[in-house]
Amino acid sequence: MLDILIHPDPQLRVKCRPVTDITPQIRTLLADMAETMYAAPGIGLAAPQVGSEHRLLVLDVGDDEESARRGRLYKLINPEIRSRSGKTESEEGCLSIPGIRETIKRSASVVVQGVDESGNDLTIEAEGLLAICLQHEIDHLDGILFIDHLSRLKQQLVKAKYSKLRSAEHE
Repeated sequence: MLDILIHPDPQLRVKCRPVTDITPQIRTLLADMAETMYAAPGIGLAAPQVGSEHRLLVLDVGDDEESARRGRLYKLINPEIRSRSGKTESEEGCLSIPGIRETIKRSASVVVQGVDESGNDLTIEAEGLLAICLQHEIDHLDGILFIDHLSRLKQQLVKAKYSKLRSAEHE
């Protein structure tokens, strides 16, 4: 089980570097990330959230038809969004920003390319929750948090609410 970093930890703002060699350590990290994500519980987790600077993510949106066909759990190495289309809004939260949920605008569908833990090329054509989760987790790999997609005013309101939540936790 890994520790999930909490905002404003500076590690969450690091742009991750590509994985050049899929070592046993990388496979172990992916397995540990999946275990941590399920225990949280969450539907996605990116490497910077657990203090790693590798371009890795895990996700399992559960009821999504595509993930159900694949056995639900995705372990992605060096994922990149190759194309986007449409617009959608959905309420998002983040394991690194507990207690905050906000409506975020994203692309309605995406095509993501990467490799799996065996080194096989992987292309995911996603829409719905899977597309939203992929965009959210890939943002993490570039040091972007979901709250960065909000207007400046909304960011200030969320920051104040989050500070209040964090203060209440420490009382």
